[in-house]
Amino acid sequence: MVTIKDKVRTFIVDNFLFGDKSYPLADTASLIENDIIDSTAVLELVAFIEDDFGIAMVDSDVVPANLDSIERLSSFIGARAKALAA
Repeated sequence: MVTIKDKVRTFIVDNFLFGDKSYPLADTASLIENDIIDSTAVLELVAFIEDDFGIAMVDSDVVPANLDSIERLSSFIGARAKALAA
């Protein structure tokens, strides 16, 4: 079964690391501090979350606390998906 974390990791590797699966990307590594994402990439992440998970994001959701690592992204998506299902 493909998890949220798997989908997020695949998206990041395919879109920001150009498919380089050998890049040592820890789940908790900062995507911003490691120069993996920039402001344009954040917009791509938002579109990915909205399209793939059906989560409408507002400006207050677009913060490093939600988007700065695979772990943070997965937790945010999981919590929002759970809230939508309730």
